[in-house]
Amino acid sequence: MSAAPTTATSPRTTPQLASRRRLPFGRWLREKGWRHAVGVVVSIFAVFPLLYVLSAAFNPSGTLAGSASLFSDLSLDNFAKLFGNEQRPFGRWFVNTLFIGLVTSAASVLLGAMAAYAFSRMRFAGRRVGLLSLLLLQMFPQLLAVVAIFLLLNGIGEVIPALGLGSQLGLIMVYLGGALGVNTYLMYGFFNTVPVSLDEAAKIDGASHAQIFFGIILRLVTPILAVVGLLTFIGISSEFVIASVVLTDPNTQTLAVGLYSFVANQRTEDWGVFASGAVLAALPVMALFLFLQRYIVSGLVAGSVKG
Repeated sequence: MSAAPTTATSPRTTPQLASRRRLPFGRWLREKGWRHAVGVVVSIFAVFPLLYVLSAAFNPSGTLAGSASLFSDLSLDNFAKLFGNEQRPFGRWFVNTLFIGLVTSAASVLLGAMAAYAFSRMRFAGRRVGLLSLLLLQMFPQLLAVVAIFLLLNGIGEVIPALGLGSQLGLIMVYLGGALGVNTYLMYGFFNTVPVSLDEAAKIDGASHAQIFFGIILRLVTPILAVVGLLTFIGISSEFVIASVVLTDPNTQTLAVGLYSFVANQRTEDWGVFASGAVLAALPVMALFLFLQRYIVSGLVAGSVKG
C-alpha cells in the first residue's frame, strides 16, 4: 500500500512569499512611496516647459498668450514661415551650428585629451603650476572677455581676415581657447584612473608616447571623451553672447543668434516661429546624446584591466 504523497515546504519558500506580500500603505509611503512622489513632481516640472514650447510651435497665433491651453490649435504655419523667410535663412543657421559645434567639439576633445595625457603621465617643470592655472581659469567665465575678444579679433582680421570678425573659424578658435582649460582638468582626473601598468607594458614592447596615447589610452577613456564632446556641443549650440559679437553676417550666424532676431523687436516679435526653430534646434543635441549614450554608460576602463 503506497503512502500518500506529501509536499515538503522549502525553508526558503516562506521568506520569499512574505517578501512578496504587499506592505501596508503607510509603511510603503515612508519607505518607497515618497521617492515616487518626488520623481513624479520633478518629471512634471521638467516636461511642462518642453510641452509649452512644443505647443507654441504648432500654434499659428504667434503669441505666447494663445498657447495658454496646450495643443488647442495645431498647424504647421510657423514651420513654413521659418523656412520661407529669405532674410532669415534658418537652414543656413542650422548648418552653421552643426559645423561650428562638431568641429569645436572634436578639436576640443583631441586637444584636451592630449593635454590631460601629458599632465597625467609625464613629469616636467611647471606641471603643478599648469594644473593650478587651469583650475583658476575655470573660475572666470568667458563672458568677461567679450571686449578683449572683440578687440583681438578686430586686430587679427587686419592681418589674417580668415580669423577676424565675421569669421566662423575665428569663433571656433575663441571657443577652443575657452573650453580647453575646463576640459583638460576634467579629463585629467579620468586619465589618472587608467592603470599606469598599461603604459609600462606598452613601453616594454617598444611603443612610443604617441602609440600609447592613440592606440591604447584613447580607447580606454572613451566615456569621458563622449561626455566632453557632448557638453561642448550643447554649450556651443546655446551660446549667444560671443557668437553675436563675432558673427555679424546673417549668413554666418548660428541658431542661437539667428533665432533671437525673431523676438528682438517688440513690435514684430513672433514667438511661434521662435518656438518652432527652438524645437528643430534641439534635434541635433538629442541625436548626439542618443548616439553617445552607449559610450557614456559603458565600463570600458574597468573591462580593459581584466583582459
